[in-house]
Amino acid sequence: MNKISSFKNEDVQVESTERVFDGFFKVDKYRFNHALFAGGRSDTIEREIFERGHAVAVLPYDPRSRQVLLVEQIRIAAMASKDSPWLLECIAGMADGSEDYQAVVRKEAQEEAGLELGELEFMLSYLSSPGGTSERLYLYLAPTDLSEAGGIFGLDHEGEDIKVHVLDLDDALARLSSGEIDNAATVISLQWLALNEQRILQQWNKP
Repeated sequence: MNKISSFKNEDVQVESTERVFDGFFKVDKYRFNHALFAGGRSDTIEREIFERGHAVAVLPYDPRSRQVLLVEQIRIAAMASKDSPWLLECIAGMADGSEDYQAVVRKEAQEEAGLELGELEFMLSYLSSPGGTSERLYLYLAPTDLSEAGGIFGLDHEGEDIKVHVLDLDDALARLSSGEIDNAATVISLQWLALNEQRILQQWNKP
């Protein structure tokens, strides 16, 4: 595979950072310059960056029934572009500074869906919106018996009201194709499973 760019972190000079908002989320203003493709360096650039930390998400998948578990909850920002702000999503949560992402995944699965997860398959990680935030999401697949899954969960003190849905994978993919499922972590997780399902089944079924 051909390397696209040889630039590294050291090709960026951060002149200063300033915290311009310090609430539930943080916003830092960066002043920086960087190496140019044509040679030389850029002028000083200013950018405000949303600092919310990193996050995790998990897609529970029952290989016997080919079902997946998604949760439904309100996301108020979705009102700006959707008819309903109640979204079907993967189980997800903020890492809150922890680098033990699997432990965070297991905690979120218990809080949001009452699930005790065992084995986890790392899918991938991605930058959620690097033009405006440093956040990186870490996505996992979890082989899970979903035959008894369901109910309403969430932490009252965090204002959570979460409903669990168990869907046939083909149904979930149809909802993805129709645009009903349109949040990034869930889109990517379902697409990853669709692309890798046969390999994953073979891997899990090895003696």
